[in-house]
Amino acid sequence: MLEDVEKMEEETLKIRKDFPILNRKVKGKPLVYLDNAATSQKPKIVIETLNNFYSHYNANIHRGIHELSAEATDMHEEARQKVTNFINAKSAEEIIFVRNATEAINLVAYTWGLHTLQKGDRVVSTVMEHHSNIVPWQFIRDLKGIDLVYADVTEDGLLDYENMSQLINENTKLVTVTLMSNVLGTINDVKRIVKQAHEVGALVLVDGAQGVPHLPVDVQELGCDFLAFSGHKMMGPTGIGVLYGKKDILLEMPPFLGGGDMIKEVHLDKTTFNDLPWKFEAGTPNIAGAIGLGAAVDYLSSLGMEKVRAHEKYLTEYALEKMSDIPHINIIGPKDASKKGGVISFTLGDIHPHDIASILNEEGIAVRSGHHCAQPLLERFGINATARASMYVYNTRSEIDVLVDALNRALELFGLK
Repeated sequence: MLEDVEKMEEETLKIRKDFPILNRKVKGKPLVYLDNAATSQKPKIVIETLNNFYSHYNANIHRGIHELSAEATDMHEEARQKVTNFINAKSAEEIIFVRNATEAINLVAYTWGLHTLQKGDRVVSTVMEHHSNIVPWQFIRDLKGIDLVYADVTEDGLLDYENMSQLINENTKLVTVTLMSNVLGTINDVKRIVKQAHEVGALVLVDGAQGVPHLPVDVQELGCDFLAFSGHKMMGPTGIGVLYGKKDILLEMPPFLGGGDMIKEVHLDKTTFNDLPWKFEAGTPNIAGAIGLGAAVDYLSSLGMEKVRAHEKYLTEYALEKMSDIPHINIIGPKDASKKGGVISFTLGDIHPHDIASILNEEGIAVRSGHHCAQPLLERFGINATARASMYVYNTRSEIDVLVDALNRALELFGLK
């Protein structure tokens, strides 16, 4: 066991060399970056890929005949194919580039949802969802008069599957659920949910913003109809995200935005739309972002997502063990690392989470504090805010030790130890 730990730490130290920002100091102390659920750091290959694009073949895509445009187009579409392979979609036609997971979910809500759902139809979600997977469906509820209901979570932070089963009925047209909670870290059994939803003819949208960067994801195995995720949480640039959708469903959906590149022909009396996936990609896209995301996918693929998951599981086990010994700490969510990702949300006595984050910042430690865009979930547990430490493949056990020591000092500072 000790040999396995030493090997894991040795591999992590090698990975860390690929991330320039991890060499910097904050407040004169080595950066301990534990805010990966908000955004991840970027490896050199992604940074260099962006620089290479802007330095050597920056041009608009699809329309130009000149060489720079052709090169940029090839790289952009190559990135789409990389994403296709990464999540094992059937075709690159099923991969739509958007700004982020939020836009991807809104695209589904305002195209499929607005044009398909009718008064009395039911959309089933959960109380553990990010606001991005709640607010769009509230908009559709108010516009269309649909029935929007939420499955509960158990006291230990797991999805209440029995409650969800009761909510999925013959009126259900969509089940929309997170793959992994950004607060609890809970990993949901999407295959189980898909099976039940499909039995009543409902579609399933999966918010993969937290799951895709940290877990092996195969959309054909999951069976989901839509999957949304963001590049910046998986070592890619900001401003680029992905909506995966099954081809037959996307073909029936109207465009989201109107403008250039999503058309075949425009006349004053009518417009015909482009083929998939460009039907949903109006205007000049984030070309550099897509190419950068392709580089991030290459990097994660080179590590292997099974290894990424194994590393985070082992690190989460260690963190849960060490943090559970801290006096006055209350960890929200599962205590079993096999049921969650590398996310640990907690409160510490009566110290406000913002104060915790400020104290940790003085020690060079970056964590998140607040409601994490999941207010309904925190209300479910009777709290207003938590501090959140979230890990990635470049974090180490020694960084967890630094976090634990700093939290103990916070207790001393507030006279709680």
